[in-house]
Amino acid sequence: MTERPHTPLLDTVDVPADLRKLKPEQLRQLADELRAEMISAVGTTGGHLGSGLGVVELTTAIHYVFNTPDDKLVWDVGHQCYPHKILTGRRDRIRTLRQGGGLSGFTKRSESEYDPFGAAHSSTSISAALGFAVANKLQGKNGRGIAVIGDGSMSAGMAYEAMNNAKAAGNRLIVILNDNDMSIAPPVGGLSAYLARLVSSRPFIGLREAAKKFAKRLPEPLQVAARKTDEYARGMAMGGTLFEELGFYYIGPIDGHNLDHLIPVLENVRDSDHGPVLIHAVTRKGKGYAPAEAAADKYHGVQKFDVVTGEQQKSPPGPPAYQNVFGDTLAKLADSDPRIVAITAAMPSGTGVDRFAKAHPDRTFDVGIAEQHAVTFAAGLAAEGLRPFAAIYSTFLQRAYDQVVHDVAIQNLPVRFAIDRAGLVGADGSTHAGTFDITYLATLPNMVVMAAADEAELVHMTYTAAQYDDGPIAFRYPRGGGIGLELPDVPIKLEIGKGRTVKQGKTVAILSLGTRLAEALKAAEDLEARGLSTTVIDLRFAKPLDEDLIRKALANHEVCVTVEEGAIGGMGAHVLTMASDLGLIDAGLKLRTMRLPDLFQDHDSPQAQYDAARLNAPHIVETVLTALRHNSAGVADSA
Repeated sequence: MTERPHTPLLDTVDVPADLRKLKPEQLRQLADELRAEMISAVGTTGGHLGSGLGVVELTTAIHYVFNTPDDKLVWDVGHQCYPHKILTGRRDRIRTLRQGGGLSGFTKRSESEYDPFGAAHSSTSISAALGFAVANKLQGKNGRGIAVIGDGSMSAGMAYEAMNNAKAAGNRLIVILNDNDMSIAPPVGGLSAYLARLVSSRPFIGLREAAKKFAKRLPEPLQVAARKTDEYARGMAMGGTLFEELGFYYIGPIDGHNLDHLIPVLENVRDSDHGPVLIHAVTRKGKGYAPAEAAADKYHGVQKFDVVTGEQQKSPPGPPAYQNVFGDTLAKLADSDPRIVAITAAMPSGTGVDRFAKAHPDRTFDVGIAEQHAVTFAAGLAAEGLRPFAAIYSTFLQRAYDQVVHDVAIQNLPVRFAIDRAGLVGADGSTHAGTFDITYLATLPNMVVMAAADEAELVHMTYTAAQYDDGPIAFRYPRGGGIGLELPDVPIKLEIGKGRTVKQGKTVAILSLGTRLAEALKAAEDLEARGLSTTVIDLRFAKPLDEDLIRKALANHEVCVTVEEGAIGGMGAHVLTMASDLGLIDAGLKLRTMRLPDLFQDHDSPQAQYDAARLNAPHIVETVLTALRHNSAGVADSA
């Protein structure tokens, strides 16, 4: 008799309600199939792998025990949410991850009811889950707020601010600390699991609460002694005294990959009337996939790869990445300047600070996911005479804006801001796009704002920032590789507030800021072919503006166009304001500004994103022709 083919359990699960129909002993098989499906999908698309592999069992257990989507599950950062997406009705689209029109690489409210809160910046989950928990409590709904937060995200103060306010949620709030930076030896792990099941059970909680009530009847010295004894005993066995002080009932640590441990603890917590609760689950990034487990970064972010070997597709060799140009340049400058120090907020390789760290480890500071602290720490260093470089992604620097204003700009302290990932960033989408930094920095008194047009300019701007001691200075540069220019052996100190004319013409002037310069030059070629003599200017500075250069451009050309990779309110707005203040705008002046659109652009390839934003060469040409009322042949419109 022919044996019937085995039907994968994962094929029977479209949404969590299907998962809850399975028997507990089937969950191990399901988790293994879920892990294999995720590896296969990310091998096809690329993306975040190691973090998702580490939470396969945790994801399975949460959706099995809790009534999602009524119970609101919030993933911190969200790059570990791929298994969650597969189990919540999106398996058929999982191979569209991070592609134009496909699934987001993070949680996204518009994508699914199982994504109650979008997250791509860290340390927001407890605040959001607390909001869900309290809202349900006030409205008489049964739903809970469940936050899954990594140990790295716990380095940010916002997580503790939320925990300090969590008592209002009572048993509606459950925080799961996903600790993938700790290991438990097998004997300790077994003891830990037993203790976790014990302390999360109703009898133990009831006994402990009864003991507390009894202790309150004792004289004050004995009450204090009893409280300290309780905390000491629990701290000795399981840790968690800090969380207890913040008002949480601490359970753990438990093995986050052992479903036999996870399920009963989660069920106990679900059925408990005590809260809020923090469950400390220990996991391993890259779990279950040998190449990821063996890699230093646990395959945190990967290109497309061969599932069997784990070998990633290699990008063709090209110019060095901008962050590496910055890191190498800063390291060389620090060789002869002992005042230079580098600061990063948990992104050493992403910002190039890792390259600086190899040469100057004692002058490198990774402060963790704590951008506010990073900026004020840099301000303190600057106040004492050092030359700090705070290397932070544009989108992450937003989190420290008050510190930039209050602790740096108002005091006019010479902190150097190296702003990585400026402009659009492709597959990471709107949450990581460096859209607003020109606008939010150039509005500040005392601030100098530069934008590198290419990798050679980045070398010059890094050097210029190092030499500038008169106040805060920022320079921005994009994700990815440069355009292939030879890097200067000797950097040039740029004159503050002075741009450069790259190409001289007579009829059209294109004023570019940042790496749209290459597109501006392509546009100039097209315009020249249409008989329109074109000047191309690299302004270099959004603040202070080169007023002389801009004044001449406005006075001597029929049309001027500004081009920048930033939101409204940036360089173009400052040029318009300058022209208005100086009385340069009259009926004969044609000045147009080109910038990123007033919307959050979804993930796609960078080329497609800039096409959608209408910031590539053909769009510059179209803007010029429209302003001049020319038709496509370059002939003046009689109208």
